[in-house]
Amino acid sequence: MGPVNILILVVLIGGMLFMTTRSQKKQRDMRDAMMSKLQKGAHVVTIGRLHGVVDSLNEADKTVTLDCDGIYLVFDTDAIAKVIDQPAVVEATPAETTTPSDVTAEPKSVEESTITEATTEAKEVTTDK
Repeated sequence: MGPVNILILVVLIGGMLFMTTRSQKKQRDMRDAMMSKLQKGAHVVTIGRLHGVVDSLNEADKTVTLDCDGIYLVFDTDAIAKVIDQPAVVEATPAETTTPSDVTAEPKSVEESTITEATTEAKEVTTDK
């Protein structure tokens, strides 16, 4: 092999290493940003595909406690695969609150009225006995 072939091989290997390192850094930065925004009440999925809601975070131990339908499990923060949604933090001011007179009632659909009528009829039948 001549010096030109060796130079081409070195350039190709160097380019491949540069591209893989760059994409890994981009993924690591995205994960760090996701984990820094993680807070109580966020819906998450673990690497084992377990879905839960963040109950508490322990920054010192790098652990997170998940509430999975009433069962509390403790995981390393590295076990969080993705955050599905963050809880919305909304603070209502007195001017923004609505009173019942401000709320307009939406008309019921045909299905809702049918369900309501069937429910009342069932109550009438049970009370007649």
